[in-house]
Amino acid sequence: MADAATTFEPAEDKKPALVLVPGLICTGDLWAFQIAALKEVTAITVVDHRAAGSLSELAAQILDDQPGPFALAGHSMGGYVAFEVMRQAGDRVTKLALIATSARQDTLEMAARRRDFIKLAQRGKFRGVSPLLMKTFIHEDALDNKALRETVYRMAHKTGAEGFIRQSEIILERPDSRGDLANISCPTLVLCGDADERTPPALAGEMAAGIADSELVILPRCGHLPQLERPAATTRALKAWLDVE
Repeated sequence: MADAATTFEPAEDKKPALVLVPGLICTGDLWAFQIAALKEVTAITVVDHRAAGSLSELAAQILDDQPGPFALAGHSMGGYVAFEVMRQAGDRVTKLALIATSARQDTLEMAARRRDFIKLAQRGKFRGVSPLLMKTFIHEDALDNKALRETVYRMAHKTGAEGFIRQSEIILERPDSRGDLANISCPTLVLCGDADERTPPALAGEMAAGIADSELVILPRCGHLPQLERPAATTRALKAWLDVE
């Protein structure tokens, strides 16, 4: 397996470590606004999971790459990775952020759709994010945001067909994490958009209800990519979670 994590900011003793895990077909571009706002107060690592072999290997690689305790933020698929990190070594994680994600497995319908997309990609028909799929990623208010759309298309292009297939297979193999929620004891931020079609607010509420030390933040008029759709509000929530200025 290729290295799972790419260090964005060299670690320094004076800076607490922060690991950011993007979602399906997403890269570090997803977190650009947050990185710019947090890089002076945290040592940031953005995980590159395009070549990951399995969920357990990916989590183990993240843990190997971090010399000490760290805060962990996972978006969508990154949340599934975060749950696996918590299962393997939850005592290493000082703070946890679960963004636009779920503790549940796919429904049978969603799993079937993922397998269909995998087959298309295997036949050379991977097109990244189609205009139709874009509507399930971002709120209708953001559909006219050309820069945002181009960021999504660029991330999908960087991920490519092989990366998409690997990521989709990892998502399909993930366990149900609802039984692990009560074991999470670190301060946890659960954040999602109020119009997220892929991981609706009810799923965020379920996670927050199951984690003792959690805060639920629902962003208005926001879809599945709050880091891009509501960058300032997302960053404020992350700063409060990290307790940094």
